[in-house]
Order: sequence, then structure tokens, then C-alpha cells
Amino acid sequence: MKIFCVIPAYNEASNIIAVINNVKPIVDRVVVVDDCSDDNTYLLAKQQNIIALKHIINLGQGAALKTGTEYAIKKFADIIIHFDADGQFFAKDIKTIIKPIVDGQADIVFGSRFINKQDSAGMPTAKKYLIMPLAKLANKLLFNINLTDPQSGFRAMTQQAAVAIGWQQDRMSHCSEILYKAIKYKLRIKEVPINVIYHSFGQRFSSGVKILLDLFLAKLNQ
Repeated sequence: MKIFCVIPAYNEASNIIAVINNVKPIVDRVVVVDDCSDDNTYLLAKQQNIIALKHIINLGQGAALKTGTEYAIKKFADIIIHFDADGQFFAKDIKTIIKPIVDGQADIVFGSRFINKQDSAGMPTAKKYLIMPLAKLANKLLFNINLTDPQSGFRAMTQQAAVAIGWQQDRMSHCSEILYKAIKYKLRIKEVPINVIYHSFGQRFSSGVKILLDLFLAKLNQ
């Protein structure tokens, strides 16, 4: 079973080497997609003996994941993992994420920060009690999605699931589109607990506001 890990990256020169080195022993291929960074993220990734792809203009995280996922599909990946480049996820949780797929119990698995209370314990207060509940409510009202984590970027899917979903949202609302299409196409869905390290809150809060705006725009464009 060939396992690919797709890592979208934008200005992550300070984190990318550590993230790659943590993930590399667990998967068969690491694919970093640099979304036109201003720093040397792409060069550093390319030096790590992994697949490094680069956007010539900044398109957004959803677009970077799409580029990496399409590459993995062309290379006949059996399982495709999405993993952030900022060091917030733990590579050891990859085994937890892929297990339901390996066991034949799921087509797509989402990591959740809310299944166990301790998983969201370090989340900034405004994000935990404002942005996340609003995103969850928007998912429910707009897309009839009712999973515990409305915007988790840590997921795994079979090649067939990735082809079926084929998301179009280039920026942060790709998370909700992937959830929506997984439900729409009646894929077997599982949530598993993951651990998260929380970094700069200012950036995360502004990203949360953009997520909510993107969700409404995505609904309008359906």
C-alpha cells in the first residue's frame, strides 16, 4: 500500500525541514507544494530528498493541496494524507489517521481536535469559543455537515475518494467543501482524535474570519 503525504507550505522556512523529517519515516512519499513563498521554503524542501512542487503565484492552501493530491493520484498513491507545514500536527498521529482506511473501515478520515477535551485544551480562547463554533454552525446550516471539527487540515483519503471529491475551493473553505462532498458522495467517513500544538494566535484569528467569509462565498457559488 503506497502512502503519500501532501504538505502545502507558504513561508514555512523555519518549520519545513523538521516537518519533513518527522513525516518521512512514516510514509512512502512526501510531497511539499510551495504556494509561491517569499522565503526559501521551496529550496529547503527540495534539498530533503522529497518531491517539491512550486506554484508561480500564490493560490491558497486548497489549491496547494489540490496540486499535491493530483500529483499523488498520478503516481498511483493508495492513501493520500494532508498535513500542515507549520509544525502544529504530530507525525505520530499519521498512523491513527490512516488506520481506519488500512483496516477497510473508511474511505476518508478526519483528524478532530474536539473528540477528546484535552485535544483542544491549548486552543486560544477566541478561536475555541468563537471561530470554531461559528464555523461548525456555518457547516451545519450551509452544507448539512455535523462533524466535531469543522476545519481540520489533517486528513487521509483513498485515491478513489480523492478523485471523487475533486474540490474546487482554492483557499481555506476547501476544508468544508471536502467534508460536504465526502457526505454528498456517501463516502465512508471516520473521525479520530489528533493532538495539536498551537502557534501564533493573531494569524490564526484572521484566518478564522477568512474561513467564515469563504464558507458563505462557497455556498453562493454552489
